[in-house]
Parts: sequence; structure tokens; C-alpha cells
Amino acid sequence: MIGAPVFIDRIGKAYGTQTAVGGVTLDIAAGEFLSILGPSGSGKTTLLTMIAGFESPSAGRIVIGGRDVTAVSPDRRNIGMVFQRYALFPHLTVAENIAFPLKMRGVRKDLRADRVGRALDLVQLPQYAKRYPHELSGGQQQRVAVARAIVFEPPVLLMDEPLGALDKKLRESMQIEIKQLQRRLGATVVYVTHDQEEALTMSDRIAVMAKGQLAQLGTPANLYCNPQSAFVADFIGKMNFLTGEFLGETADSRTIRLGDDVVIDTPGAAHGFEGSAKAGDRVRLALRPERLGLTARGAGGKNALPGRIETSVFAGAFDLHLVRADFGSGEIIQVQIPADGNRTAFAMGTLVDVIAERDGLRLFAVAEA
Repeated sequence: MIGAPVFIDRIGKAYGTQTAVGGVTLDIAAGEFLSILGPSGSGKTTLLTMIAGFESPSAGRIVIGGRDVTAVSPDRRNIGMVFQRYALFPHLTVAENIAFPLKMRGVRKDLRADRVGRALDLVQLPQYAKRYPHELSGGQQQRVAVARAIVFEPPVLLMDEPLGALDKKLRESMQIEIKQLQRRLGATVVYVTHDQEEALTMSDRIAVMAKGQLAQLGTPANLYCNPQSAFVADFIGKMNFLTGEFLGETADSRTIRLGDDVVIDTPGAAHGFEGSAKAGDRVRLALRPERLGLTARGAGGKNALPGRIETSVFAGAFDLHLVRADFGSGEIIQVQIPADGNRTAFAMGTLVDVIAERDGLRLFAVAEA
């Protein structure tokens, strides 16, 4: 199987006066795993159904493998599709379900059997060929749905929240399996999800959607470390936001005042907040919980945020401390400390300083909230 490039050229979809997708352009490389990530109503599923051909775009075009398929019916686009609801035929065996796309394409029976066998091997279900869907677990049914989508060797696979119906542990296991399978096959995958952890785990790149628009496109690491808007910063991973006053800047730093007397030094324009700001402007300071530290009140030094412990929770790999800020409007700051066996206990009400790593801070305009 050889993946095909997918070019989405200024695609748009409107329902009357309501715009579901507005002028989105994506250039997806052959063999790439691209996730379309966004909250409900962001337009991600509408975008996928237009690539599949189930919806006709109101504007723009879709090119798959160099061929303009904008007006081509779904069955002639040569793409595989995996849905959240497995859509298996209950009266057909596993092998018959997987063979169905081949049968519809007129593939000879002997060749169908060979391809079905190979597809079952790829999804690690060779011994389940004669079973029926109701005899399988949710994870096994999803593997059968994947096998059915890849059996005719499509160059492009579209996946619409395929793991949404599975429990957390099985979902995490299937994420790795699908990614490994995609690498072995070399197929181009366009994967829709609202689960940001899923997108971070599986994707080569992520397209973040918001209100029908492309909010940001980049690698998982780039989106996580360098979000270009408050929306992306908040949607990708956990994030604390504090509102403050912009005091000024030098060549490599910007200074923010939080409340009456807490001053924070942040990186310059090369690290977020690409727009201009002048002294007195209101800004939002974004802080990742895992880039924060805790120490006793008064021992924090520079970039210390005074507060008091509201509660602490042991979460296995880390301790989560909720700190009530002793400045501004008293926001809750989440601080995530790795559980390394040398845990420091902080009783409720303990006065502390939250230490903010300078390079872990980002600034956004208040208007972006």
C-alpha cells in the first residue's frame, strides 16, 4: 500500500446562512498521519465527510493523489473509512465483513480469501475469521472495522472518532496499534478526534479547528510548546491562565504585573505573543501545570507567585496541587509535581510560592479569551 497526498484547497461548507467550514486549506503529505482536532461544532467532522464525498463543499476543491475528486462520488474516490460505530454487518462473519469491499469491487473469490487473511494478520485476529460481530469485544470489532477499511489497499484512510466507544485502557492500546499499523502500511491517514491526548499520541501533525476555521497546524510538540492563540493553548493539554498588566519589554523579555505587586518576567516575542502590546494593556499569562514548582512562602525568589494550598491530590505519576493565588482575584493555579518517591507534603492552607519557569510561560491578548 502506498499513501497518496491529499490537498484540501480553500474548502468551505455552508448550510443556509450558517458556515460549518470556512476556507480551510490543508496540504497532507503521502504517508502522513494528520489529526483534525477540535471541540464539538468546530467543523472537523464536516471537513472529513467532504473529503470522503458524503458532503458536497460549497466552495473550494479536494485533490487526492493529484486527482480532483471534488465532484466524484464516494465509491469512486478509493478511500477507506472507519467510523466510531463499527458499522459491521451482524449477519456476516468477520471474514465476510472484511471481504465485502472486495466483493463490491468484483475481486475474484480466491483473491478475496488471500487478502482477507492478510488483513486479519495485520490486525492480529487471524483466529476470528468465522466468528460473528456479536461474539467479539468492542476492541475486536474495531480491529475488524480497520481490517475492512484496509483490505482493498486504499492510499488514504479516513477515521472519524474510531476509538470513542472504547474504555480508556483499550483506547490507549488501540491508539498505538493503529499508529504502528499505519506505519507498516504507509497509508495516508486523516483522523478526526476531540481527544487532544489521542491526537498528541498518534499524529505526525495536528490541525486544530475552531468555529469552522483552522486555528493552528503543526507537529504535536510545536502545538503544545508554541500555541499561537489562547484557544490552542487551552485546548492542547492543561493550562493555567492569569490576567495581568503589560509593563514593558526589552529585546528578550516582557514584564507582567499580576494583582497589585506580583511581577513576572516572560520570554520576548520569539516565544509567543507575536502581536504588539504597550504598557498598560491587559494580557493573559499562560502557565503549564508541569512547568511550575512549589516551595515554602518567601523562598521562591524571581517569578514567584504567592498562594496557599487549597488541596493536594495524588494522581499516580504526579501530585496535583491546587493553589489559591494570594493576588489578583484569587484564581486557582494547578501545579503538577512528578511523584518520584521524595514527596513533599503540603497541608491544606500552607502558604507557598508557585515558581514559574520563565521559558514555560506564554502571553496572549485578553481579546483572544
